[in-house]
Amino acid sequence: TEHKAGEEQRAAGQTKHILAHGLSVCNPWIRKCGSDCGFLNKEMSNFLFSLFLSGLLESSTRLKPHEAQNYRKKALWVSWFSIIVTLALAVAAFTVSVMRYSASAFGFAFDAILDVLSSAIVLWRYSNAAAVHSAHREYIACVILGVIFLLSSICIVVKAIHDLSTKLLPEVDDFLFSVSILSGILCSVLAVLKFMLGKVLTSRALITDGFNSLVGGVMGFSILLSAEVFKHDAAVWYLDGSIGVLIGLTIFAYGVKLLIDMVPRVRQTRHYEMFE
Repeated sequence: TEHKAGEEQRAAGQTKHILAHGLSVCNPWIRKCGSDCGFLNKEMSNFLFSLFLSGLLESSTRLKPHEAQNYRKKALWVSWFSIIVTLALAVAAFTVSVMRYSASAFGFAFDAILDVLSSAIVLWRYSNAAAVHSAHREYIACVILGVIFLLSSICIVVKAIHDLSTKLLPEVDDFLFSVSILSGILCSVLAVLKFMLGKVLTSRALITDGFNSLVGGVMGFSILLSAEVFKHDAAVWYLDGSIGVLIGLTIFAYGVKLLIDMVPRVRQTRHYEMFE
């Protein structure tokens, strides 16, 4: 009897620890408690486990604490670098768009601004060291990114359609060439880094940020492509605007998909955050 009472006392202490931290790795112990000590029945242990698991990302079971913090710091550094680079590229691209009447340059500039905002959201996402595995914080970041994607895509498509309807012709010069090459290379490198970190941290927000950087890289090269094609064949003047419309629609579709996936998850994990 005393032995069983001791087991129940230890079980109560460990259960408080589980409730405080919500670690899914404790599930085997929860199940053992339910069957051996009678402290928790099977239904209750399953409920606690699913509740804890819904509030944590998969990275919580893959990475050790020091590894998670190391990758979190890398994500912050990449985000800061992305903000600085894309902000400079946005200013240059807007200049090209105004000077050369380029829909692709305008689209890239808008996407660069979007990249700045998305990287800022990732900074917020990983600013709290204790929330590196927080699913609720992750899903909120994704919802904000989805809204920004929708607004940005509408602006890009409207501008591109306007340029097509007025038959604005793109021009090419050394400045346009430099901006296109630089933006294409830098954004592609940033996209790869964000995809790698997002995969390790199982972060949809980081992967979405990487997708946005990839779109920026494609836009950078598309500016050069459309300008060079127009230089050799003036009959293909519509290529620049068409690429702008295509990229805008792609961003719109991604934003819609992101909101459809993440809004229900924000509601689900909100209960976990309140419980914690």
